[in-house]
Amino acid sequence: MKKKKILRAASPYIWLLPSILLMVVFILFPIFEVFRTSFSDVSKAGIVRGFAGFDNFAKVLKSSSFAMVLKNTLIWTVVVVGLSTVIGIVLAMVLNNEFRGRKLVRAIVVFPWATSLIIQASVWKFIIDGDYGTLNTLLMKLGIINKAVNWTPTPAAYFAWECWVGIFVTVPFVTFCVLSGLQSIDSVYYEAATVDGAGFWQKMFNVTLPLLRSSLTVSTVLNIIYVFNSFPIVWTITKGDPANRTDTLVTYLYKQAFYKGRTGEAAAISVIGFLILCVCASVYMVLSLRKEDQDA
Repeated sequence: MKKKKILRAASPYIWLLPSILLMVVFILFPIFEVFRTSFSDVSKAGIVRGFAGFDNFAKVLKSSSFAMVLKNTLIWTVVVVGLSTVIGIVLAMVLNNEFRGRKLVRAIVVFPWATSLIIQASVWKFIIDGDYGTLNTLLMKLGIINKAVNWTPTPAAYFAWECWVGIFVTVPFVTFCVLSGLQSIDSVYYEAATVDGAGFWQKMFNVTLPLLRSSLTVSTVLNIIYVFNSFPIVWTITKGDPANRTDTLVTYLYKQAFYKGRTGEAAAISVIGFLILCVCASVYMVLSLRKEDQDA
């Protein structure tokens, strides 16, 4: 009997053990290694020569490019997450209505998110090319322009296009997160609001958005993590060039690690990014949960 009781008490932990081991091997151990490397003196051959303290962090913070790269990363994250959330909410509200061909439209909307980011970035790089891009070809055939236009004359223009591609591939994720939230809202709330004389915008801000808060919290936190760490779009379109003008933290640390052999500094950049993400996600979740408690 004692053995059966012990086995019964231990069985949940036994079932959880494979997942815990996978988390330790593929999540906790790599995080530990990154932190360890960031505080180590690492040669270009990848050999750890000893403890370096905060030297790697000091070198990163003193770099003339780091402030610009950090600014790019924050702009990239805020613009992509912010605009994709707004557009996603609008699309979700449209797709939540009954109309002919709704299933087909939903399939079209999800396509950019389901396609590889490298493929999406490569396609858009071809579209905006000034010499043989399809955007110029289409506009000239329609008679809108007379000659090919250079759509990327400056690094800022290139960065704006990268933000657009980021928004384009992120909108479907937000749309379907919000759509699942919309479909869980009981129509009784809207009927009661209609009886009280509420208009469209009153229903939006007093019924829809408050009831969508949990869905928006999940989509926004995940979006911040995904977009902040996004590598393929920037790397495929510009590789962060010219002179780090379009780099984000992820592409910048990649260059430091694999182009310049500065593994310690790359690990320090990774730790800085990790801490920024933790702070941003924690603050957003705390504010959202606190607002939910106040509403309750």
